[in-house]
Amino acid sequence: MTTTAEIDLAELGQQLRVDSVRATGAAGSGHATSSMSAADLMAVLLARYLRYDFDWPDHPGNDHLVFSKGHASPLLYSVYKAAGAISDEELLTFRTLGSRLEGHPTPRLPWVDVATGSLGQGLPVGVGIALAGRRLEPVPYRVWVLLGDSELSEGSVWEAFEHAGYERLSNLTAIVDVNRLGQRGPTRHEWDLDAYARRAAAFGWHTIEVDGHDPVAIDAAYAEALSVSDRPSVVLARTLKGRGVASVENREGMHGKPLPELDEAIEELGGERRIRVEVERPAAVTAPRSHHGVHAELPVFSVGEKVATRDAYGRALAAVGSDRGDVVALDGEVSDSTRSEFFAKEHPNRFFECYIAEQELLATAVGMQVRGWLPFVSTFAAFLTRAHDFVRMASVSHARLNVAGSHSGVSIGEDGPSQMGLEDLAMFRAVHGSTVLYPCDANQTTRLVAEMAAESSGIGYLRTTRGGTPVIYGPDERFPIGGSRVLRSSDEDRLTLVAAGVTVHEALAAADELAAEGVPVRVIDLYSLKPVDVTTLRTAAEVTGCLLTVEDHHPEGGLGDAVLDAFTDGRPVPRLVRLAVTTMPGSATAAEQLKEAGIDATAITTAAHRALAV
Repeated sequence: MTTTAEIDLAELGQQLRVDSVRATGAAGSGHATSSMSAADLMAVLLARYLRYDFDWPDHPGNDHLVFSKGHASPLLYSVYKAAGAISDEELLTFRTLGSRLEGHPTPRLPWVDVATGSLGQGLPVGVGIALAGRRLEPVPYRVWVLLGDSELSEGSVWEAFEHAGYERLSNLTAIVDVNRLGQRGPTRHEWDLDAYARRAAAFGWHTIEVDGHDPVAIDAAYAEALSVSDRPSVVLARTLKGRGVASVENREGMHGKPLPELDEAIEELGGERRIRVEVERPAAVTAPRSHHGVHAELPVFSVGEKVATRDAYGRALAAVGSDRGDVVALDGEVSDSTRSEFFAKEHPNRFFECYIAEQELLATAVGMQVRGWLPFVSTFAAFLTRAHDFVRMASVSHARLNVAGSHSGVSIGEDGPSQMGLEDLAMFRAVHGSTVLYPCDANQTTRLVAEMAAESSGIGYLRTTRGGTPVIYGPDERFPIGGSRVLRSSDEDRLTLVAAGVTVHEALAAADELAAEGVPVRVIDLYSLKPVDVTTLRTAAEVTGCLLTVEDHHPEGGLGDAVLDAFTDGRPVPRLVRLAVTTMPGSATAAEQLKEAGIDATAITTAAHRALAV
């Protein structure tokens, strides 16, 4: 074993190249050349600058290394091998069934904070990790993010550059592997390091240009980055894709492929090495206090008063924040609309304004949960579509965070379709392991916010309504995730109305009108759209034979599909009738919007008569 003080950094870089080549060769696939270009950058970082206890991945003082260019996973795994975290045998299981060494890194490995591979996400998440260290925790860890030059075309990267520069995150260092070649050919700026430097400097970063294959120069660049105390630093490294093997070095057409002549390539690189790096461990720090459950004194609303569920959300979030010191709130410059401003006023040190940059908004939350914080992200439901890939990758990362989408559906009224969230339920229901909730009144909302805070894993989504709706539930009622409420029922019910959120009140009005006509119907408030209350829905189907769903959402992927999922086990399916927003709305009052969309009480009554006449 070679000690850290004795390590030849150039030799360590060659070892990382050889092991990347061996891993991709064994797998018959993978990104060898993209790993080879950044090997020297990682060799110097591992041997001289990274502070990490691989035996204690959750050490609160550990640095964070994020591979934004996740396709260079062979290099990351080779780094882990050099640090003694994995064996050579495990390295060669790369990309095989059951292996922890997946094609792109995921937290199946305890040293991986977040899944990467969807380019443009590592730096935004790194900003969140660094921001937690700057504003929430007095812990001197650093965040190192390795990026590829191709992903610097992503807008999310520049959202991150701006946010980090604005927050002066001197504990963040970005390392850009400028190897000139993307997947299909040259990148936009190729080796023009100045082009990247001008952009980064404009966002308030300290920039360092370096030969990415000169260990001495890289060492000096990292030391310079650490000396900068008033802003983040970016090391722009000119490298060669496929460095060290003449047949692939700086050659197009070799992206994402193992090297063609494996043994010859390894020999050209000088053969296998067995350098072991004793990575310096971080200094002892105090671990943060763990939080469990919710014991907050939640706000109370009187039955019969009209309250917008967004108002209840903001007040409940502030109350939960008083009880739980690990809760943080993030908003996209609409906190006066989402009502997260209530949290901001009571807990200003744990409120984060991310401005109109929804990708960075979600990424910051993902980064903060890496450090053990529980984020609640708030913005308009419609604007969350812009950040959907960050939500998707958060699921791959096994992230724990909550999202609230306000101004949902046509019921927002005059603002028109650009502001209406009509796809959000489908978007979040499709996310692996997610929870999707849609409350209809203020007391239900406060209880669901507390339920979300008490959840131990996964991504939660709460849909809130802009306008006031009547409070129909008492303050002491409970609403478990996966439940529902039967609001009208009898043994003579001829049909079941299933609604959520704003349409619950329309369904109740329709049920009263039908009852006055002598037509009893059941009404279910399906506030939990994922998971759904299968038992209640099946019972209603057995008794009434027909379920009529009504939702302020497009028909695809929303409430109707959530109900349908309760009947996919092969048993007989009841008659299903669906009312949803099928036209393109314009500007109108909330009541006019519901009528035009065919989801108000009158439309429900008409649809019920039609269904019963069949």
